[in-house]
Amino acid sequence: MEGRYVSACGRFLTREDSSDHVWILRGESGELSGLLVNSRSTLIPVLCGRKEIPMPRFLGGFMRKKNVHSVQGLTEEVVVLEDAMEQMGRVITDIFDYDLMTIDRQPDPKGFSSGPSNLVLRVPKLTDLDEIAPLQAAYEQEEVLPKGSVFSPAASRINISNIIYRGQVLAAEICGRLVGKINISAVSFTRYQVGGVYVHPDFRGLGIARRMATEFIAPLINEGRGVTLFVKKTNLAARRLYAGIGFTVMGDYRITYY
Repeated sequence: MEGRYVSACGRFLTREDSSDHVWILRGESGELSGLLVNSRSTLIPVLCGRKEIPMPRFLGGFMRKKNVHSVQGLTEEVVVLEDAMEQMGRVITDIFDYDLMTIDRQPDPKGFSSGPSNLVLRVPKLTDLDEIAPLQAAYEQEEVLPKGSVFSPAASRINISNIIYRGQVLAAEICGRLVGKINISAVSFTRYQVGGVYVHPDFRGLGIARRMATEFIAPLINEGRGVTLFVKKTNLAARRLYAGIGFTVMGDYRITYY
């Protein structure tokens, strides 16, 4: 069950008292029936397969207090919130649908030998920030931001600097130039969520992403943890890559923007 809610668990474990909240939902008889994890402007439902929100009147009061710009989670549970928010007049601006994938064993060893012969994988330092920040910026603009959103270079730079500071990123280097990256995007109780996978367009099709993913994930599995990620359903190349190193689809994931 935890593998389906790594994002929610990660937000729960890193929540800040001033801006983040976890709302407990109970049924008519008082039983625990779900959670709403509110992290800044993102809302993540944890409904454990339920097809409706317990005590729906609660949601109206919640939305009057919180400025929610996105909802993310298992598709069937996000749809429940979409329906409820539509009744409150909230208008969807964009929807991204993903495959939620998981791996609990060492990735296919063929991935360790892929990529150019001069490819070097290393953990970047803060002194690499000027070089890796454009890769992060391109990733966010290509894979994350919804239509009509304004990209913030400063926020993107802070985001990747924090990831580097935590040591949760691996970079690909060719002839002294950083050309790709992969990082941990969430940590739950027993699992990691991997994200931020990006290779510069000039270096795609060479096996770099496969090599990065394989070598980055292997030590995470050695810790005794599982690894999950979500990949856009339209990104056929990435879906083939992850399936090729041992990931399997465990469900549908959605991010809805308002």
